Amino acid sequence: MDESSQVQNRRQRRSNVLLTAMIEMAAGRTLDVKLRNLSAEGALIESEGLPHEGSEIRFRKGDLSVAGKIVWVSNKRAGIHFHAPLTPEALLRHVPTPRPRIIPAFRRPGLVSKPMTSSERSLEQAWGVAKAPNPLGK
Repeated sequence: MDESSQVQNRRQRRSNVLLTAMIEMAAGRTLDVKLRNLSAEGALIESEGLPHEGSEIRFRKGDLSVAGKIVWVSNKRAGIHFHAPLTPEALLRHVPTPRPRIIPAFRRPGLVSKPMTSSERSLEQAWGVAKAPNPLGK
């Protein structure tokens, strides 16, 4: 199934993550996966050797364990639909808090400059720079 159609069919907001998780398949076989996004109703996973569409699985991430079904597979990615929705608390435990955005700590320079130091005044004289008139009339 095309992943773009999945975006249009989503009912829950998904949180983009990049975490490790595991799925448990029939006969207790397990597969380590990358968790790409997570919502209360499902997840996007990535790995080699994913089970076929329609396979019943158990998704595990830390203390979270939830039964689900593979609803689509495309290349190394698959979508999981959980049989029971995750509670907001369970979901938030596995979604990292966003980093605060960095606010630039710069300001536009002021229009009034500081008085020159004595070494700056001597350089001015040595270079022969004429003193500019004060635009404020001071």
